[in-house]
Amino acid sequence: MAGLLEYKCPCCGGSIKFDSTLQKVKCEYCDTEFDLETLQQYDQELSNEEPEDMSWAAPDPNAWTASELEGMRVYVCKSCGGEIVADETTAATACPYCGNPIVVMGNFSGDLKPDYVIPFKYDKKAAKEALMNHFKGKKLLPKVFKDENHIDEVKGVYVPYWLYSADAVADIRYRATRVRVWSDSQYNYQETSYYSVMRSGDLEFERVPVDGSSRMADDMMESLEPFDFNEAVDFQTAYLAGYLADKYDVTAEDGFPRASERVRNSTAEAFMDTVQGFATVTPENTSIRLQDASSVYALYPVWILNTTWQGQKYTFAMNGQTGKFVGNLPEDKGAYWKYFLSIAGITTAVITGISFLMSLL
Repeated sequence: MAGLLEYKCPCCGGSIKFDSTLQKVKCEYCDTEFDLETLQQYDQELSNEEPEDMSWAAPDPNAWTASELEGMRVYVCKSCGGEIVADETTAATACPYCGNPIVVMGNFSGDLKPDYVIPFKYDKKAAKEALMNHFKGKKLLPKVFKDENHIDEVKGVYVPYWLYSADAVADIRYRATRVRVWSDSQYNYQETSYYSVMRSGDLEFERVPVDGSSRMADDMMESLEPFDFNEAVDFQTAYLAGYLADKYDVTAEDGFPRASERVRNSTAEAFMDTVQGFATVTPENTSIRLQDASSVYALYPVWILNTTWQGQKYTFAMNGQTGKFVGNLPEDKGAYWKYFLSIAGITTAVITGISFLMSLL
């Protein structure tokens, strides 16, 4: 077995040597023994491992028609730099992201035309109700958040999304252990057995979403998922009537790393679920190759509210298709301390009562 002296122990990484007495290969550090056939098979598996390939394809160009461009306008926010697309009947309005005024810049031009759009199913009234429900039961919420004037800032926005599809062919190698414990009248024993576990297979990913707006936080947009693409339709400018549309500033190519990360994490989780019956399981090598990768451009419906509390901006969002509502709430420090002191007072009273009862006993 050429080069055996330089081979590393699969268990601990130490150097291994052939023991002529045992007629096996033995690790000098952890004393693990291997027969030659097993080690040769392991070596062959390592040499067959393929490099990872997470290459995506950019979307096919989808051009705007002259009639579509004629009826579109672009608004720009001087504060956050956001570019908002709307139909020509939309007057100057407030930016849905930061709340500052935005003004018309001129006719819309260039960039890719969306392939699909999921129309809004929930209206502004439903968004207001969802916001108020989000406030219910929040004892530490500042009163200003419950005022009606803040609810009126809810705006319907079509958020740009890149949707990535591919078949992921994966090979993952794990280092796993099983532990056996026993004892006799004198000693306790523990035996750890090491295994190299290989898993191979393929998963089909359809329309993995990555939002194309840098102004929308990825964690918030992913919290709004899932969107049901079965209700998507071919894009038409008529769906923009009465709503705003964010002009993407994250290209399909910019979204490749995020799409790869989501595919990689989902694949790792699915494969890990198949490795059962071990005390520990640690991935040692992961190789994912994408096949038939593609991407398309779509607009997804989102209701957005931005408001500021003590100099900090808070953003809330509702899935305009499913009604799912997300957003972090601020905390009224004064209300917090009142609530904390009241709880502390109750706790003290209970402890005092218990102490008095104990003294009686």
